[in-house]
Amino acid sequence: MLVNSRVLRNVRVVVGLMVAVLIVAGVVPSIAQAQTTNTANTLKVSPVRSDVQIKAGETGTVDVTVTNLTGGDILVKPIENDFIQGDESGTPSIILDEDEYAPTHSLKRFMKPLKDVTIPANQSVVVTVTIAVPKDAQAGGYFGALRFAPTTPGSGGQVNLSASVASLILLTVPGPVTEQLNLTDFSIQQGAKAGTDFRTPNDLKVAFRFENKGNIQLGPFGKISVSQGDKVIYETDFNNKTPKDVILPDGARRWEVPLEKIGDFGYYTVNATFTYGSKNQSIDVEKSFWIIPTAYIIGAIVALLLLVGFIVWLIFFLKGRRKRAAHRRSSRRRI
Repeated sequence: MLVNSRVLRNVRVVVGLMVAVLIVAGVVPSIAQAQTTNTANTLKVSPVRSDVQIKAGETGTVDVTVTNLTGGDILVKPIENDFIQGDESGTPSIILDEDEYAPTHSLKRFMKPLKDVTIPANQSVVVTVTIAVPKDAQAGGYFGALRFAPTTPGSGGQVNLSASVASLILLTVPGPVTEQLNLTDFSIQQGAKAGTDFRTPNDLKVAFRFENKGNIQLGPFGKISVSQGDKVIYETDFNNKTPKDVILPDGARRWEVPLEKIGDFGYYTVNATFTYGSKNQSIDVEKSFWIIPTAYIIGAIVALLLLVGFIVWLIFFLKGRRKRAAHRRSSRRRI
């Protein structure tokens, strides 16, 4: 029994890694994609992500289109899972254990089980999942994944988890919610190094990190600009798309935005305004940096050394001149 238990845990770990790779394009990092296809080119789902709002005590539905990319009919098993915030790049962490739920914000508890569905060769089937929100559900965000796994023929319905694909569902239960984002880092980076002065403008980016301290998913957006003096030389939008990349409650996320049109020398200031939430709360931040080429630094050092040398020479020259003048005066007195 102990060996079987260890084997089962190892299988779950492997399956979890496979599923995370398959749906990584579909949740928080690039959550606005329209479709995803598994590595075996067996199934694809659309949409990758659905954002829905259902009031407490009411029932709603979400339609997911599942397409069979093969030349034969496939029997597909729908599987409900919860997911939680994964790493700070936005990759989700899927809870694969059928008997396990997310500690908070579980959507799986609200999702009605689905029967297996047969998808004809090279055709699509719309699968409708029903979400029943309890009357006592607290306002806020709930998250779940609806996965589709083809069964293995002749195996008595055994599912092929390694070929599963998923559609993510982000539910909002309306009501009094807490919307709070904290900006915990905002820096200028070149490669992996943050700083305030750089030798070249190559590969410069602004990196920032948000923490979601509320109880609902939040998608910050805004504008980032670079100024030199009073002139704005570069401006770009951040997360200005539909749907927006989001940060789940109790989670954190990092973004990096490239900076362009930076000159080879000068003093620059990055300004950013981020907006989030139903009340359009805003966060303003500013960071300045220098671009000073190595040649300029060497030239400045050489110029400084020359200046110091000239000052030293001038001091000795003036001292020698005073001594010579004093000697001439002393010689006249003797005469």
